[in-house]
Amino acid sequence: MSPSLLRYIGKRLLLMVPTLLGILLITFAIIQFVPGGPVEQMVQMLKGDHGAIGGASATLPGAASAEVGQTSNIYRGNRGVDAAKLEEIKALYGFDKPVHERFMHMLSGFLTFDLGKSFFHNRSVWELMKDKLPVSISLGIWTFLLTYLISIPLGIAKAVRHGSRFDLWTSTAILVGYAIPGFVLGVALLVLFGGGSFLQLFPLRGLTSDDWESLSLMGKVLDYFWHLTLPILCMTLGSFAVTTMLTKNTMLEEIRKQYVLTARAKGLSEQTVLWRHVFRNALIPIVTGFPAAFVGAFFTGSLLIETLFSLDGLGLLSYESVMKRDYPVVMGTLYFFSLIGLFAKLLNDLMYIWVDPRVQFEASRS
Repeated sequence: MSPSLLRYIGKRLLLMVPTLLGILLITFAIIQFVPGGPVEQMVQMLKGDHGAIGGASATLPGAASAEVGQTSNIYRGNRGVDAAKLEEIKALYGFDKPVHERFMHMLSGFLTFDLGKSFFHNRSVWELMKDKLPVSISLGIWTFLLTYLISIPLGIAKAVRHGSRFDLWTSTAILVGYAIPGFVLGVALLVLFGGGSFLQLFPLRGLTSDDWESLSLMGKVLDYFWHLTLPILCMTLGSFAVTTMLTKNTMLEEIRKQYVLTARAKGLSEQTVLWRHVFRNALIPIVTGFPAAFVGAFFTGSLLIETLFSLDGLGLLSYESVMKRDYPVVMGTLYFFSLIGLFAKLLNDLMYIWVDPRVQFEASRS
């Protein structure tokens, strides 16, 4: 590894610190002004209004940590609650401390990857995320693999057959699939094949069946993919268009360049020109996007797809945390995803060097 590359990596790692701090600070500051926080919800429950602000359930929250919060001055709806009781509720959630103390306490925990404890689940944020990861990983890894394993060969075939009937029909099918929202397709698939008005070929919820533990190894594998078929189909259909057309257009651009004509003039076979020269250069913008696409497929999730197929993943957890104002979960997941996203961006840049060694991040000094 060259010294210039090491310097570049060092600078990028150092820049991650203020970037991450900025993301956390802005989000934390916005949270201070969001109404319907956990203190207001608890006050509403004590007053007998179980339709608390923010959509929280009437379940009493566990012991609150002092990571995050909102302003501790005036809470709407606190009339009718004893002032001492109100202060006790604020202390329970850690909102009795100044804003800057709560922020610094949150950061000190994040340094040791202590993401805090959920206000409403009475569990640590790490435990909640680990419970949701199997769903997000299952959706992410198969969406990523299917998208690239199908789209790249299809894009190459379309470029080689540019202008043919195959190119026309596949482009039409891909664009139609891209135009259909995933959740609309999901509803249609459930109606057709999920026991709606027609056939019941696929299950409606969960990653596995209730008797999964009693199944054989092959039975477990088949049951797992049986549950994933419809959600994965909904998530991958829209991704095919972007990756396939990007592959086709980059291949066509490379085929029209001068070095391809030169290689053909030297007597190289069409297969050699296509796979040893055109293919490598055409895949640069696609391969370099692998880290971000891989991480995105794993952790961004799909709230609508998870809700539609009753899959309890990170997308649903993030949505519920925002609606319930479960600030430790909101900030903890934000910190985790932001950290992974920053490293994925660095890997994107490093992939350029792996694919094309001619890329230099720093100009040589005289």
